[in-house]
Amino acid sequence: MTIHPTAVVAPKAKIPGSCEIGPYCVVGANVEMGENCRLISHVVLEGPSKLGGNNRIFPFASIGMGPQDLSYKGEPTRLEIGDNNEIREFVTIHRGTTKGGGLTKIGSHTLIMAYSHIAHDCMVGDHVIMANAATLAGHVTVEDWAVVGALCPVHQFVRVGAHSYVGGGSTITQDVLPFSKTSAAREVRAYGMNSVGLSRRGFAPERIKKIHHAYKVLLASKLNTSQALERLKSEGDQGEDVAMLVRFIESSERGILK
Repeated sequence: MTIHPTAVVAPKAKIPGSCEIGPYCVVGANVEMGENCRLISHVVLEGPSKLGGNNRIFPFASIGMGPQDLSYKGEPTRLEIGDNNEIREFVTIHRGTTKGGGLTKIGSHTLIMAYSHIAHDCMVGDHVIMANAATLAGHVTVEDWAVVGALCPVHQFVRVGAHSYVGGGSTITQDVLPFSKTSAAREVRAYGMNSVGLSRRGFAPERIKKIHHAYKVLLASKLNTSQALERLKSEGDQGEDVAMLVRFIESSERGILK
């Protein structure tokens, strides 16, 4: 194990020999790290927190601290982070709260850019990108392959759907539809399907065609949301992607951005 002499590492921290801890890092006693993790420098890592393997955390990130919640009284809530993540400079990720389930969870293969914030009880999936200064309030869910643009605040309890793209500077107060492009170019709303992103991820043309049809029914028809959902369900098997989109809308508690 490589630990810089200026780093402060609690004796009870569980750190494999393949990890590297750089200058002026602080690692608490309730931290467990996977293989080949690297704390570059000036990282604060507290817990209870469990990290998978091959994570890189850049200077001045603060990971696993207690939540910014007035109801929090020091309970041993948790943070879990998967594998192969890149957490950039000045990122803050907080543990959960007892009232919110006690767990903040980050998946694998994410890129969390500088100054981003992930608050208590958030659930972030795999292959997510959070651009510079994107901020998640408590209890936010970001599904797999979603992109949250720079300077985007996301309201508490909002869900950001899988494969969606949120443009920079958008204030998100309702659920973001899966597969959508959502932006604040004029007002915050969905501007159709994230076709470029889906193509880059290898979606077959027929699969994209079915999602595109669903978006035409939802966004471009004169039907309200309930009528659009009934029409999509009446059209028979449109594939798992459209079925997921329908389930997402039907389960929304804050409403959706159309």
